[in-house]
Amino acid sequence: MRISIWPGAAQPWTDVLEVSRHAADTGWHGVWIADHFMPNAGAGFDPHHPVLEAGSLVAALGAAVPRVRIGTLVYGNTYRHPAVLANMAATADQISGGRFTLGVGAGWQINEHAQYGLELPPTKQLIDRFVEALQVLRGLLRDPETTFDGTHYQLTDAVCEPKPVQDPLPILIGAKGEKRMLRVVAEHADMWNAWGTPDLIAHKSAVLDRHCADVGRDPASIQRTAQATTVVDGPLPEGLSTPVIGGSPAKLADTIAEYRAIGLDELIIPDGRLGATVAEKRKAMDVILGLAGQ
Repeated sequence: MRISIWPGAAQPWTDVLEVSRHAADTGWHGVWIADHFMPNAGAGFDPHHPVLEAGSLVAALGAAVPRVRIGTLVYGNTYRHPAVLANMAATADQISGGRFTLGVGAGWQINEHAQYGLELPPTKQLIDRFVEALQVLRGLLRDPETTFDGTHYQLTDAVCEPKPVQDPLPILIGAKGEKRMLRVVAEHADMWNAWGTPDLIAHKSAVLDRHCADVGRDPASIQRTAQATTVVDGPLPEGLSTPVIGGSPAKLADTIAEYRAIGLDELIIPDGRLGATVAEKRKAMDVILGLAGQ
């Protein structure tokens, strides 16, 4: 099982860079970046807290950090036309020398859409648009020309050059909805991602397997990735909307072993609870690699 780090984009660029370089220097598999422009609205969130833009970050990391895979968790489809995103992804792959993973999702954060005047349609239309975007992305990234006549996107003899270094560039889909979104994963993804503890990820993965059977897809052809808020040594935070793991090195080691036992391909560790300073985060990262046996 691979172990990757997720530096939060709501910290200074120098901190993101230092955490990512430490990952590259010490044997972590990859570095993942979330696609948001501001904190999610709600109690305890500062609406003016700065957040770095994901596309710029992954391109910069691709140039500044060697060896590790670099990817997005995940680009919100409603923020960019898929043709624009395809060109961004191909460029990031060129800059990184073929180390980029294109993570995409349907889009969800309400306050970003409201502030920027971006449409956030009802769920069915949101997913319909996302499915079309996936077809556009795949065509532009893999075919010489793409013509597409959809309800939401129309392309005519469209090109995306240069192509990615990787052939094909892997597409990861972030999804948790069991009825439709995991079927979209079965139909279109090279990789799947979701938040969850081992029991939840095992359940969702089994649902994905059933969708793969329905569409005639080998479930082993889709890599499984997951993350949870991680505490190496300390009290677990309460009231979070995300799952939490750890609390002590022993508990964290047991949970990492559980992820491995359910067949997870990659465990992604957000760095938000690993320490207040980069030095503390580096120390926690070293402990995590040791607990994972890497």
